[in-house]
Amino acid sequence: MELSQLEQLVTVAACKTLSGAAEVLHISQPALTRSMQKLEEDLKVTLFDRQKNRIVLNENGKLAVDYASRVLNQVQDMVMRVRAFDRSQKTLLLGFCAPVPQQELVSMASSLYPEMTIASELRGLSELTEGLQNGTYQAVVLPYPIETEDLVCVKYKTEKLYFSLPPAHPLAKYKSVRFKDIDGENMLLFSQIGFWKEVCKEQMPHSHFLIQEDRYTFLEIVRSSALPCFASDLMMQQMGKPQNRIVIPIVDEAAQATYYFICKKNESKKLAQYVQRIQASAD
Repeated sequence: MELSQLEQLVTVAACKTLSGAAEVLHISQPALTRSMQKLEEDLKVTLFDRQKNRIVLNENGKLAVDYASRVLNQVQDMVMRVRAFDRSQKTLLLGFCAPVPQQELVSMASSLYPEMTIASELRGLSELTEGLQNGTYQAVVLPYPIETEDLVCVKYKTEKLYFSLPPAHPLAKYKSVRFKDIDGENMLLFSQIGFWKEVCKEQMPHSHFLIQEDRYTFLEIVRSSALPCFASDLMMQQMGKPQNRIVIPIVDEAAQATYYFICKKNESKKLAQYVQRIQASAD
């Protein structure tokens, strides 16, 4: 019995006809017929009720389709997990919810593990959580802790959002502001800011965001534009304060996020140095 026969059986069940299944599988109908006959010989049971110009799955066939689907799903899961394991031995793939911890922690990992390829992705929160559980990522950074028995979770840093305003803006003289104070105005927004993009849209539902994909273009527009945009304390530590702009802290709770580095316990021994370095650099 071969996996290809099981795939063909499941396809026949889905298409309900040999001709339709043969077209989907890109094989001839006679070849598919022979393959199904061989499967019946291997199982030593009939799987189809044969009628003139038509075959229909019998009860044996329906049970065989159910088992074949399970076997194929297990094979697919095996392939995914084996490949993920192989990748984990050669590559450290990290998932991040925001760009600043991504920049800092990728650099840190590169210095700690020069023999490994360090790869990283900026993804949504649900994708990161799922990727950690299924082994896609060896570790992720989220804006909240996950404390379960199978995970190691350590605090990293806290990031705070600011409004970056031109000096002539009516709120430029304020010491602090809230999202609602500017909600409704047009805003410049860089696309690659991770989960912060959704936070900004949720907190300012009446604003129109002019989203820029290219960082250089975004910075040039900020320099020449009178439109408000966002900055953060961690980003300003890296790049300095924006020129010809007033930065004002946003005091809403949603404008602050504490990052947590999370990995599975079975990865913690391999990442022990990394975890210790992150704990030492935490706020």
